[in-house]
Amino acid sequence: VRCWSNIPFITMPLSRAHGKSFAHRSELKHAKRIVVKLGSAVVTRGDECGLALGRLASIVEQVSMLQNQGREMMIVTSGAVAFGKQRLRHEILLSQSVRQALHSGQSQLKDMAIPVLEARACAAAGQSGLMALYEAMFTQYSICAAQILVTNLDFHDEQKRRNLNGTLHELLRMNIVPIINTNDAVVPPPEPNSDLQGVNVISVKDNDSLAARLAVEMKTDLLIVLSDVEGLFDSPPGSDDAKLIDIFYPGDQQSVTFGTKSRVGMGGMEAKVKAALWALQGGTSVVIANGTHPKISGHVITDIVEGKKVGTFFSEVKPAGPTVEQQGEMARAGGRTLAALQPEQRAEIIYRLADLLTDQREEILLANKKDLEEAENKGRLALPLLKRLSLSTSKLNSLAIGLRQIAASSQDSVGRVIRRTRIAKDLDLEQVTVPIGVLLVIFESRPDCLPQVSALAIASGNGLLLKGGKEAAHSNQILHHLTQEALSIHGVKDAVQLVNTREEVEDLCRLDKLIDLIIPRGSSQLVRNIQKAAKGIPVMGHSEGICHVYVDTDASVEKVTRIIRDSKCEYPAACNALETLLIHRDLLRTPLFDQIIDMLRVEQVKIHAGPKFASYLTFSPSEVKSLRTEYGDLECCIEVVDSVQEAVEHIHKYGSSHTDVIITENEKTAEFFLQHVDSACVFWNASTRFSDGYRFGLGAEVGISTSRIHARGPVGIEGLLTTKWLLRGDNHVVSDFSEHGSMKYLHESLPLPQRNTN
Repeated sequence: VRCWSNIPFITMPLSRAHGKSFAHRSELKHAKRIVVKLGSAVVTRGDECGLALGRLASIVEQVSMLQNQGREMMIVTSGAVAFGKQRLRHEILLSQSVRQALHSGQSQLKDMAIPVLEARACAAAGQSGLMALYEAMFTQYSICAAQILVTNLDFHDEQKRRNLNGTLHELLRMNIVPIINTNDAVVPPPEPNSDLQGVNVISVKDNDSLAARLAVEMKTDLLIVLSDVEGLFDSPPGSDDAKLIDIFYPGDQQSVTFGTKSRVGMGGMEAKVKAALWALQGGTSVVIANGTHPKISGHVITDIVEGKKVGTFFSEVKPAGPTVEQQGEMARAGGRTLAALQPEQRAEIIYRLADLLTDQREEILLANKKDLEEAENKGRLALPLLKRLSLSTSKLNSLAIGLRQIAASSQDSVGRVIRRTRIAKDLDLEQVTVPIGVLLVIFESRPDCLPQVSALAIASGNGLLLKGGKEAAHSNQILHHLTQEALSIHGVKDAVQLVNTREEVEDLCRLDKLIDLIIPRGSSQLVRNIQKAAKGIPVMGHSEGICHVYVDTDASVEKVTRIIRDSKCEYPAACNALETLLIHRDLLRTPLFDQIIDMLRVEQVKIHAGPKFASYLTFSPSEVKSLRTEYGDLECCIEVVDSVQEAVEHIHKYGSSHTDVIITENEKTAEFFLQHVDSACVFWNASTRFSDGYRFGLGAEVGISTSRIHARGPVGIEGLLTTKWLLRGDNHVVSDFSEHGSMKYLHESLPLPQRNTN
C-alpha cells in the first residue's frame, strides 16, 4: 500500500521488459506506462466550440484510478483551440454588443457577425484555461498534473529531445500526470508525412503522431487513442457492409478503405492507423476506441486496460486459427447449410457422432484423464466440479444412447408445419418451424455437455459456438474434433465451432450481430454473470437450482426416504438436486421424521435448520444463513410448514422456479400443489432428479430454463426452434380486400400435413 496526500491506494506488480508489444488483449492488464490520446472530437462539444466537460471529467476519473493503482499515466490532449474559440467568441460578442448598444441600439444585436477566428490565436487563448481545468479535475483525486507543450522541431533537436525525455521521467517518478499537447500557437503548417515507414523518425503533424512519438520515446507499454468512432472498420463507418476490426495486424492496410477525417482535429483514421503501426513497430501496444459514446465512455479506458473487447487492438502476433467473429460467421453459414439438409441427413450425422463416442472411447478417456490430473495438481476445482469434469465408459455409453434418441426424434423437427390457414381463394398461409440461428453455449467442467448440445444443435439446424472451461480443454478438444468428423459426412463441418481464443465470456456476450441465443451451463454465478453481461442477446437458463421437496402429513413412509435420498444424494452437484426439505409440522417427533433424519445422517448429509425448525428444537443443527441457498453438495436445509398452502408460499418466496416436489398419498392435496406451484417442473411422488432432458425422453438437453417465455424446463430440440410464416398467393394485393374490393377474407383453418411418426 502506498500513500499520496494521505490517501492510500494499492500498487500492482506491473513490470515487463520493453521492446515487444503485447500479443493479446488479456496481457494489457500488465501495462505499467500508458499514454492516453484524447482526440479533438472527444474533448470538444458537438458544436466544436467549448469542451465536453462531463466526458472530460469521466476520463480524468479513469486516468486517476489507474494512476492510483501504481501505473504511470500520460495524456496527450487536444482541445486548446476549441476552448480558445469559445473564449474569443464570447469576448467578441461582448465587445460587439457593447459597441452596438452605444451606437445603434438593441435592435441590431441580432445582426452581429462573428469573424473567422485564426486557429493559432484560439490555441493561445485556450491553453491556459484547458490546463486549469485539468488541474482542477485531477486535484479531486489528490493527483498533480503538469503541462508540456511541444512542436515537431523539439524532436529534431537532440538536446531538446533529451530534455523532454528527462522532464517526463522526472514527472512520472514524482507520481505526476504529464499533460502534453502540440503548441498550436506557434506550430508551423503540417508537412506531408513521408517518414512513417521508419522506426526512428515520425513527423509530429498532429496529436496522433505526437502520441505515437512520445509512446516510443518513453518506452510506453500501451497507447490508447480515443476518437469519435468505435475503432477501425474495414470500410468507412456508416456504410452498409462496414465491420469493426477487433484485431488489426501490420500488412492489413490493403483490406481497409479509409473515409474522411473526424469532424474536428487534423487527423483522420488513416493518420491514426499509420501512427499506431509506427508505435507498434517501436514496441508499444495500441488500442483505438470510441471516447464519446455515452454508454461506454465512462469506463472505456479501464475496460481496455482490463483486456476487454473494446475498439481495435493492434497486434503483431496473428492467431493460428480464425477469430471468434470469423467463427461466428462460419457457424451462421454452416448452420444454414445444415438446416437445408434432409432430416435423414441430419439424423445420420448424429448417429455417426454417437458411434464415434463409443468407438473412440479410449482416446476420449485419455484426454479426460489429463484434465483431471491437471485440475487435481492445481487444486483449483472443488469436489463437485471434479465429479462433473470426470468422464467414464458408462457416461459415454449413456451419451451415445441419448444421441441416438435425439437422432430418432429429429426427423420431423425443422420445417414442420404447425398451422395452415386459407386467407382467401388461392391465398394460403403456413407457419413452419425453423432454427433460431446461432447459439452460444458456455459451459463449465462438463465435457459431456459438448456432444449433447452439438447433437441438439444439429437436429434443430442451428449453428453453434461452444465455449468450454479451461479445466476441460483436452476433453473438449477431442469431443469437438469427433463432432466435426461426424458433420463432415455431409460437408457441414463449420456449423459447430469451439472457441479456443482468449475471449472473455463478457466479450462473447457482446457479439449481438453474430449470436441469436446464449445458453449458459454451469454455476449460478456463471449464469448471473452472463445474464448481466449479455448486450441485446437473450439468455436461456436458470441462475440457481433451489429445488424443494415437501413431505405432507399423508405421505407414504416407504416413499419418503427413497425419494429424499435420491433427490439429495444421487448427484448432489446437479442443479436438480434437493436443497430444501419442507416438513409438515404434524410430522415432527414422529417415527417418519426420525427415519428421514437417520437416513440423511447415514448418507453424511449436513443439515441446516430453517428458522421455524430451529425454534422447535432444544439442540438444533446450525441455523441456515439464507433460505435461498443452492449447496451443490451433501448439505440441505430443513424447514417446517403448517400446510400445503404455506409450502407453496415458501417455494414461491425462496425457490428459483426450477423443480419442486410433493410427497403425499392425498390426491386432492397433490393436485393443489401441482396446480399452484409456479415452477418449470412440479412433481408428485417422484425425485427432483427426473427434471432432465434425457429422462424426459428428449434425448438430451441444452439446459433447464426457468424463463416464462419461449421454452421452460428441460430444453430439447423444440426449445431450439422458432417459426416463420410462408404465404403463397397468385397476384394478390391488399386493395382487393377493401370495402369495395373484389375479394373477401376467409380465414379457414386447413388440415396439417401428416407427420412422420417413425
